[in-house]
Amino acid sequence: MAEINHFEYGWITPALSYALSVLGSVLGLICAGRIRTASSAGQRAWWGILAAWAIGGTAIWTMHFMAMLGFAVSGSRIRYDVPVTVVSALLAVVAVGIGLAIVGTGRLSAVRLLAGGLFTGAGVAAMHYTGMAAMRLNGELGYDPTRVALSLLIAVVAATAALWLAMTVRRGVAIFASALVMGVAVNGMHFTGMSALSVHLHERRGEVAGAEVGSLLIPIVLLVIFGVVGLVYALLAAPTDEDRAAAAYLAARRAPAAEPVGDDSPDPVGLRARSTLARPGAQFPSRRDRPPR
Repeated sequence: MAEINHFEYGWITPALSYALSVLGSVLGLICAGRIRTASSAGQRAWWGILAAWAIGGTAIWTMHFMAMLGFAVSGSRIRYDVPVTVVSALLAVVAVGIGLAIVGTGRLSAVRLLAGGLFTGAGVAAMHYTGMAAMRLNGELGYDPTRVALSLLIAVVAATAALWLAMTVRRGVAIFASALVMGVAVNGMHFTGMSALSVHLHERRGEVAGAEVGSLLIPIVLLVIFGVVGLVYALLAAPTDEDRAAAAYLAARRAPAAEPVGDDSPDPVGLRARSTLARPGAQFPSRRDRPPR
């Protein structure tokens, strides 16, 4: 059995992974809050996609990959299968998206929350172990069933809590505090699953196929940067409740006044013409404008 090191670069990789999970959770909770105030099905779908990308893509999958940078196995180099790695990312985003769709349609209930938590938690666990299956090294991976079951339980509990927070938390301080808790849960699930891993090296060691961590790091970092910038821009560009209320107020103030109802009654002395003197540009009535007696 090979010696495994989960913190090859010290605490920098777990610190960065926790920071990414908190950042993704903050953005995801804010986007999920916009789902509740959306005025159309299209807007709800748009904010649901952004929330799924923030939570599933940044808070969960990117955190997983960042933590894997510190993973090393003595006696073997580690490579990654790119298509399988991409599939693991899609699993996280889709699982969170479906979970948000379950709890975000209709009235929030315990049944919806439990169903969404079970589905999302299973999807997150599938993402983790699919990402582990993407590793290529001179050895075979083994797992402790008890710790695998524990990681699955943590994933379901964390997903259920995340969905409940996404549907109930509204204020800034509460969102940040909830993101800190979600970061602990996501990292706890990851490192619990990693603790279940064991590696048995092959007697014959050949060349390991796949992409190196360094070649995947740059595109993933760029993806995170552009993704976070895009999420922040979408949040800043979208009108808030206060913006919509102010726009409605200004529209009501700018609405033209109702035109007076026409009066066909006789006006022998020209009083109706004189009533227009207060209007800008109105001409003073003359004797020629009076009707004949």
